[in-house]
Amino acid sequence: MRASTSLKTVTLAAALIAAPLAGAYAAGHHKGTLDATDPTDMTGPRVTSLIEQIQGVDQGITDAREANNISASEARQLRMRAAHISQAAQHVAASDHGRIPSAQYHDLLRRLDNVDQRLMNDTGSGFMMGDGSDGGSYPNG
Repeated sequence: MRASTSLKTVTLAAALIAAPLAGAYAAGHHKGTLDATDPTDMTGPRVTSLIEQIQGVDQGITDAREANNISASEARQLRMRAAHISQAAQHVAASDHGRIPSAQYHDLLRRLDNVDQRLMNDTGSGFMMGDGSDGGSYPNG
């Protein structure tokens, strides 16, 4: 099950990465100056930033699982949440000519940050509350 979830995540990430590159290549070599761009091209700094952040969280999940800091089921659950965010980003971008409006972008980032915070809490590296003088480890979350 883990392999299929990883494969789905990797495939989705590859598609998110390849779409703007393929569109840029095609635009540079096969389109005239007055041709309109394909409305499904995923472009812009928000899309790029979100893709990179999703990849970073996914890599963190992989690293934590390989270090046995989280269980396979925790990794699978976190990957599914990240994949849902990626799918939502694709849907928004597809419906808005390859771009993600500010409000949706911030919502997707917030959701991804929640996944990242959950990963940090699960691995014991979450933000600590207080000054630590009591010797306790109380993840903020």
